[in-house]
Amino acid sequence: MSGAATPEAAMAAYAELINRHDFALLIPLIDPKASFWFSSGTYEGHEAARDAFERTWQRLADETYWLEDLRWIARSAEAASCIYRFHWRATIEGQVVEGKGRGTTVLAMGESGWHIVHEHLSAFPE
Repeated sequence: MSGAATPEAAMAAYAELINRHDFALLIPLIDPKASFWFSSGTYEGHEAARDAFERTWQRLADETYWLEDLRWIARSAEAASCIYRFHWRATIEGQVVEGKGRGTTVLAMGESGWHIVHEHLSAFPE
């Protein structure tokens, strides 16, 4: 599993590759034991995360997802964490639907580069 050279490179690659809707492309960026906290549940490891991503992509086949205002809140040679706003747009039953929220991603440096070890996405508070 080959990660990215920097945390910034890992997040940039993740933001680009997620829109290809192919989890195999994301595997090199995600630690095998990564934890994803989404509004639909908690997903631990590649297989659980794959299932969550693929369910979303099946429901939102033409979804486009992007990040804005990414800000690094912690950074060392071994770990980094960023916060951001995320947005998505898709067509559901012929209607264009959009959503947004806030996210936190934690990355760790491993033997082969930087990998996502945790992602938490949530809605904005009302």
